[in-house]
Amino acid sequence: MPKFETEYELWLERQLDAENNLRRRELLERGLGHGTVEFLRRVWFPAVGNLEHLHAEWEVRDFQGGYRYVDLAYMPHGCKGGIEIQGYGSHARDLDVRRFKDLCRRHCLLALDGWTFLPIAYPSIVDEPKLCQQLILAFIGRFVASGPGFSLSCLEAETLRYARRVLRPFAPGELALHLNVTNRHARRILQRLRERQLVEAAAGSERIRTYRLTE
Repeated sequence: MPKFETEYELWLERQLDAENNLRRRELLERGLGHGTVEFLRRVWFPAVGNLEHLHAEWEVRDFQGGYRYVDLAYMPHGCKGGIEIQGYGSHARDLDVRRFKDLCRRHCLLALDGWTFLPIAYPSIVDEPKLCQQLILAFIGRFVASGPGFSLSCLEAETLRYARRVLRPFAPGELALHLNVTNRHARRILQRLRERQLVEAAAGSERIRTYRLTE
């Protein structure tokens, strides 16, 4: 059995074994939607290499006392990241006004409750998996820097924000211009982040020419 299928089955079994909430357990027993499975297969697993800190069909309460479910919740160190797979038919072409308003309200409630929310279009999973993988690495990067044991300076935090925004390898000179510091200072910042395994070399060995977020 291919590695993803093995990891996926074990991951789902662990969640079922640990779940006492009957509502969520019923959703998990039905199986995840095709879009969610394909996202994990084509995007998340190739980019990240594991399914750690991911929780499928995660239940959240809204401000009106109801229950809503996030396709995938990513929660390292108590952080709250939500990923939802947006099918074109159900979320765009056939979306009526009532459902559209409810979708917007749902996103607002998650944001107000401290969630970082990432909607992924199903056609992008199929047509642009590499781009989706870059987005996921940037998404994960938001939580890596906020975990226990990471105390970043303002310039280090801004460097990670810059790396997430450009979504491509970048040279120390580019970072120096962005931070308004010397090339030497930019290289020192990148070296500290590299020692913390937050960025890595994209090109070059003895003298690194470009950097990127750690995969």
